[in-house]
Amino acid sequence: MREFTGLMLSGVEMRIRKAVILAAGLGTRMLPVTKVVPKELLPVVDTPAIQLVAEEAARSGIEEIIFVISPGKTSLIDHFAPAPELERALEEREKLELLDLVQSVGKLARITSVEQHQPLGLGHAVLQAKDAVGAEPFAVMLPDDIFDCQPPLLRQLLDVAEGRTAPAVALLEVPRTEVSKYGIVEGDQAGEQIYRITGMVEKPSPEHAPSQLAIMGRYVLTPDIFGLLERAQPGVGGEIQLTDALLTLAQRRALYGFKLSCARYDLGDRAGFVLAQVAYALKRADLADILRPRLRALLMS
Repeated sequence: MREFTGLMLSGVEMRIRKAVILAAGLGTRMLPVTKVVPKELLPVVDTPAIQLVAEEAARSGIEEIIFVISPGKTSLIDHFAPAPELERALEEREKLELLDLVQSVGKLARITSVEQHQPLGLGHAVLQAKDAVGAEPFAVMLPDDIFDCQPPLLRQLLDVAEGRTAPAVALLEVPRTEVSKYGIVEGDQAGEQIYRITGMVEKPSPEHAPSQLAIMGRYVLTPDIFGLLERAQPGVGGEIQLTDALLTLAQRRALYGFKLSCARYDLGDRAGFVLAQVAYALKRADLADILRPRLRALLMS
């Protein structure tokens, strides 16, 4: 893994070693399949979405992943655990390529989990990881969003945070008609693709949105965010909003936004989910030549 210096916090230089992946949601946007199957385990071709996000974290230098899950959602953690019977069967049948594929999932990072017992919002979910994170900077990742970026989006965001010794969030410019779906920021450009954030609002109407720059599902935060979340009052939808705590954080220390320039797929949206299947399948040599003529035929029919 690549070595990097980390953020300076209270005069102590620290490496960003941990990522919190928020996976406690009910997945209502993808019902009925998510009645039984956690949305994070829905595949992109043949790889669960949660694994793609964990792989992004590992390729970005993260050593420990903390999953925030709802009670009983243990199948997410099981996916990263050893599977002795399956591994033994694959070895006996000399399916060594598949064996390596199965075993590699558990080697991405150290995996731990905490539970969010009530669905009280994104900020509340982050707060559940306080003890597991401790007094060090950390990343937050939302598995609904996957990004086809090189280098990985989280790695790019870590570079911004470390280079400016400040927390940072990923941004995407969205159509004005869609700003009401997101937390929207206002800020001043501070470099190529980089903004110093001066304000933000959760899910504004188009006429009240300060910009079209939406916060996406990747964050690098400092541990003082936990105190802000503990004191936060319920916001939009009666939930503890991470956006509200970020706004307060931005008033106390520099907070930067990094405007991404790669493909993003919203797996919590039916159209985004289907687009991800097509895009990732076309990246694979074993599928692309089969799919292209069939997709063209479908479009012409």
